[in-house]
Amino acid sequence: MTPVKDGVHGYIELGSLAEALVDTPAMQRLRYVRQLSTVQLVYPSANHTRFEHSLGVYHLASRATDRLDVANDLAARLRAAALVHDVGHGPFGHQTEAAIERHLGRHHDEIGWLLAETELGGVLEEQGLDPDAVAESVDGRGPLGELVSGALDVDRMDYLVRDAHHTGVPYGTIDHDRLVYALRTVDGELAIADGDVATAESALIARTLMNATVYRHHVSRIAGAMLDRASETLLADGAVAPERFARLTDAELLAALEEYGPTADLAARIRDRDLYKRAVWIDREAVPDDLVGIDYDQTRAIEREIADSAGVDGAGVIVDSPSEPSSPESRARIVANGDLARLEERSSLVAGLDACAREIWRLGVYAPADDLAAVREATESVLGLAADVAP
Repeated sequence: MTPVKDGVHGYIELGSLAEALVDTPAMQRLRYVRQLSTVQLVYPSANHTRFEHSLGVYHLASRATDRLDVANDLAARLRAAALVHDVGHGPFGHQTEAAIERHLGRHHDEIGWLLAETELGGVLEEQGLDPDAVAESVDGRGPLGELVSGALDVDRMDYLVRDAHHTGVPYGTIDHDRLVYALRTVDGELAIADGDVATAESALIARTLMNATVYRHHVSRIAGAMLDRASETLLADGAVAPERFARLTDAELLAALEEYGPTADLAARIRDRDLYKRAVWIDREAVPDDLVGIDYDQTRAIEREIADSAGVDGAGVIVDSPSEPSSPESRARIVANGDLARLEERSSLVAGLDACAREIWRLGVYAPADDLAAVREATESVLGLAADVAP
């Protein structure tokens, strides 16, 4: 065992499999991909990476498989999946995920191709593991795959605590030790012990508060939307091949955007934190259902229409309409009198948190500071909305 000192969990012990996986280029690349991407523009200390997060997820998966007395072969598979679960992420993590999906048609959890094409697959095979089975676990499938990707998985347990630690906010400090201790298996399904409903509820509360204050902070959303538009231009123009784009680090992507003329301005704005501002910021109740979570092509069409109406450059309007808010943690299973029940069936708190998630939802329209008034007026005209704007 090789001990690694971690700022959240203390010492993490890496077995021979983990040591071999960590030393691959695919894993080392994660040292240069920030866990919270553009959130760092809001919380300057949020510079932690997907590499250290991956070690944390591996640590919790190791503890969980020991706690559940999982058979050795399956335990090794789940631990390996926990360690490599983020290798499929592109630069800036979730902020470029949509652009990568549009051009490559795959989600970051779909890593079978990566295991086959890099040293990772060879390492897994040398250690007696099937790369396809590990990829299945990363995607939450197969025996106890939900431990790696599920309603209350070890990924979520680590990032809530780690993100709270590095941003300095207290909201994500869940009792992950108790959550691991409370895990049970019933007929091969992962669940939380009946007496630990409050522990599971704490994860929902933490996720809701972290969404409001960290993950969906308007500055991070604006920077992320600008990064998405710049990334799309880079890919659509063929300036960077999609396969190469998906394997860049944060710094490499920003450099590529700065070097390409049509994206240089957006790259400089992101680098210098000279971001677009909110022309419109509208809550869920004021937005028709057909404008919630609209697809990319429809979004771009609306942006062009608003820009034409406002008489501004088409690249100077960004519409940001998230998907319908949800709480995946509410689907976690609880052991109730020996049977399985969903957390939402056992907790009156869950319904309130779902309502809270809806309350913090906003449709945003962003533009350079000089164009805000014109873009706001055009948005009201094009979308037929009485647009509020936050101070």
